[in-house]
Amino acid sequence: MVTDRQVRLLMKLLQEEKTLMVAAAKSGMDEKTARKYRKLRKTPSEVKCEHNWRTREDPFLEVWDEISSKLHLNSGLEAKTIFKYLQRRYPGQFLDGQLRTLQRRVKIWRSIEGPAREVFFDQVYKPGMLCQSDFTSMNKLDITIAGHPFDHLVYHFVLPYSNWETGTTCFSESFESLSEGVQNALWELGGVPESHRTDRLTAAVHKAGHPEEFTRRYTGLMKHYGLQGQKIQSASPNENGDVEQSHYRFKKAVDQVLMLRGSRDFADRSEYASFLMRLFKQLNSGRRVRFEEELKVLRRLPERRLEACKRLDVRVTRGSTIRVSHNVYSVDSRMIGESVNVRLYVEHLEVWYAQRKVETIPRQRGEGKHYIQYRHIIDWLVRKPGAFENYRYRDDLFPTSRFRMAYDVFKKRHSQQKASREYLSILHLAARENERCVDDALRMLIGENAVITADAVEEKALSGNKPEPVTDVNIADVDLGEYDALLSERVVVTC
Repeated sequence: MVTDRQVRLLMKLLQEEKTLMVAAAKSGMDEKTARKYRKLRKTPSEVKCEHNWRTREDPFLEVWDEISSKLHLNSGLEAKTIFKYLQRRYPGQFLDGQLRTLQRRVKIWRSIEGPAREVFFDQVYKPGMLCQSDFTSMNKLDITIAGHPFDHLVYHFVLPYSNWETGTTCFSESFESLSEGVQNALWELGGVPESHRTDRLTAAVHKAGHPEEFTRRYTGLMKHYGLQGQKIQSASPNENGDVEQSHYRFKKAVDQVLMLRGSRDFADRSEYASFLMRLFKQLNSGRRVRFEEELKVLRRLPERRLEACKRLDVRVTRGSTIRVSHNVYSVDSRMIGESVNVRLYVEHLEVWYAQRKVETIPRQRGEGKHYIQYRHIIDWLVRKPGAFENYRYRDDLFPTSRFRMAYDVFKKRHSQQKASREYLSILHLAARENERCVDDALRMLIGENAVITADAVEEKALSGNKPEPVTDVNIADVDLGEYDALLSERVVVTC
């Protein structure tokens, strides 16, 4: 088959060679063929006939009107669904191998007769005009902290003009996470763009029909930094397309670096945070030119950050607990019946009373969780030991596994009430003295197979004796030569 390249070469050689025969030979074609293309003055692709006829009979010709009517009624129908319908309606007429033919026919129908598809319009951004942000889940990357799964989100912040990006780890799409993420990004950036666009987060955007566009707290955050808030339309993530695409590229980069690292485990949260910051720095290193253009037009930061917390006034119940964001936390029993102010941050909450911070408690993730500190209630629990066994939050009253082992020993040896009394005496000792010392005392008694009693634990704890350090387990290197020796031995089997 003659190619366009051969014909173009022929046309060039015709100007250089004396005869058509020589030009045709040098271009690699027959003299008769060369004469044909010399006359046409066109390449093979220009004279090629379009293939617009069928090479085999259309198996769906008789039923296409029926198929077309169904597609007009519901253009979302898949070819596979229609094919299964045809096989049921016309048994034996359509074979499984004809599905691909129907899929091509439906694809052509969608392109020529189907409904118009959504058009995405490329946007032109100006330096310092816009920043976008959104939350993205990192769970599929299988990251662990000290061997334990670390399920978390990253609040992702992007400048669309330069693609400069940064992020903050968090655990929910709450306003506290949003506020901390925005402020961390702006202070790292060193300036403030004109506008901030987010998706329809309930922490920032009111539901349709609400008289106000944004929530009061989000409006206050934007006002503090002089940002103009923007939101995308419902079910239109493409309007936040730069940050959505950045999610994909960022997580892919994290995955690749973790592969090079050879491990997805980190010693602690700070090591993981440092890892992400180094990665963001590396990703931003190739965006300096446009980023410097943005820096020139960014507005100044305010004098201070806005407090990224939610304040609540709650009353302490008779159980010495407070309920915050659908979770239960204990406070000192002295505050029962009092109203306290709670400052809810991303990862902890502070309890304030009489203008004093009296507690800092780790924030529980999700809903229906509880965090009960035995030191808050032990003074009254030792007076009411009968309440321990069926206490709703009893499992929170075992600081370590050895405390639980001691309670199980008491239950085997004593009645329920005495077992509770003995265990609560140990727990009371831990609250009065030192939890670590009591845990060490339990460890020594268990290691010595001694009888565990409240008096024995107190004696050990107050004696000042320290348990032996945990023995290091050393596994010797395996000598593979020993296996070779086994293979070389001859075994004589006597029948």
